[in-house]
Amino acid sequence: MGCMDVRRERGTGPDLASVAALLADGTRAGFCVALLDGRAWTATELARHMGVARSTATEHLHALVRGNLLAEERQGRHRYVRLAGPQVAEVIESLAALAPERAASPRTLSGAGRRRALAHARTCYDHLAGALGVAVADAMIERRLLDPEHGLGLTGAGAEWLAGLGVTVPAGTRRPSVRPCLDWTERRPHLAGAVGGALCRHAFDEGWVVRVGTTRAVTVTPHGREALHRHLGLSAELFGETGQASCRTLG
Repeated sequence: MGCMDVRRERGTGPDLASVAALLADGTRAGFCVALLDGRAWTATELARHMGVARSTATEHLHALVRGNLLAEERQGRHRYVRLAGPQVAEVIESLAALAPERAASPRTLSGAGRRRALAHARTCYDHLAGALGVAVADAMIERRLLDPEHGLGLTGAGAEWLAGLGVTVPAGTRRPSVRPCLDWTERRPHLAGAVGGALCRHAFDEGWVVRVGTTRAVTVTPHGREALHRHLGLSAELFGETGQASCRTLG
């Protein structure tokens, strides 16, 4: 192969560097992390969240939309942005797991509490994450509801288990049924994909978990603790006043 052929071959394929360049800016990366809550935000809200001018936020958001990391939605005179899809959320969460910690831990009690709450239980786009999300994935593997070979796969027993719970997994979409998503606090996979999203939605609908204010953190309710123990053998430990806990699988 000649030098010209080598150069031509190097110039083909996905332009990974352009995506990396978008996330190389701290403000743009911060916007993407904030949008992991799965909700749509305005430029003003994101500007306030990151402590930048609205004009600066708008410029960065335009770049993220052009790069297909974010999608715009209009409602009347208002314009919102959200992550372009679950595959983008999984990339952001996985990169966060690889990223080094920023300096010291939060200096205020409220900041430390928010971090602990996020680490215990939170949403990652539309699926459960944190210690709770990882515990759910582990329990499903131990009960052979998920097959860990070659990634993750839903077993026949897993499909029956979901049906018995009344969990409806959307069909006919391009989204993978089951996909591991590297958790940025636990450094281990939690359950993503269509099944992960459907199970999270079921947990909210059934009142197993509720959101903590406007954050991504969730609280496992007393009803949720009983249901998670009954259906997956999870035992809540170290529950504080907010109902947050680490979870483990009972032997």
